[in-house]
Amino acid sequence: MRQIVLDTETTGLEPSQGHRIIEIGCVEMVNRKLTGKTYHRYIKPEREIDAEAIEVHGITNEFLADKPLFTDILNEFKDFIRGAELVIHNAPFDVGFINHEFALDSSDAGTVDDICSVVDTLVLARQLHPGQKNNLDALCRRYGIDNSQRTLHGALLDSEILADVFLFMTGGQTSLMLGQGEGGSDVSEIKRAQPGQYNLKVQAAKPEELEQHEAMLNLLDKKSGGSVWRNL
Repeated sequence: MRQIVLDTETTGLEPSQGHRIIEIGCVEMVNRKLTGKTYHRYIKPEREIDAEAIEVHGITNEFLADKPLFTDILNEFKDFIRGAELVIHNAPFDVGFINHEFALDSSDAGTVDDICSVVDTLVLARQLHPGQKNNLDALCRRYGIDNSQRTLHGALLDSEILADVFLFMTGGQTSLMLGQGEGGSDVSEIKRAQPGQYNLKVQAAKPEELEQHEAMLNLLDKKSGGSVWRNL
């Protein structure tokens, strides 16, 4: 199964009022594993961004002045998501804006439903945690996911975080329990490593360490009538 976790940032809240997409971020998963493949574009909206929206995502009109129009990235975007299951938090918002952009294009771009299926993680979260806050920040706290870099909304970062949240929500109970989440549920903690942050290497055991290990296995065999460790 190929899934695309998707988020957008926009000039405002209502495409019916002429608001446009200014950022798209996508993260690819295949068989519930992140592939490392992403799609990320900033887009010139051909209109002013609402001041309230800038406070949310920090993207300015000046920054977008030299960015491509949506029609310029339409085909590559459709090719990236085609045939996938889109995973979106509050899907009607993002899908509504994408369909609006498709409709503005001079070609017969169709709709998202023509090329993708959609899973709304907000609906899923409300089913799992009724009566609780289910925005992305609240879900990160509930599942112990590190979102400390999310000082502003950003489409690609939010997609990466939502991918972690989605895997937690749909993966059942985790095996490593580090604490109690909101509502008393057990959660694990995810800390996002940055590229190049760690330089890990495999350290082979020394001969004397192997001898000590063998001696311990012999002791376990003697006390237990046969240790399972030798079969691992």
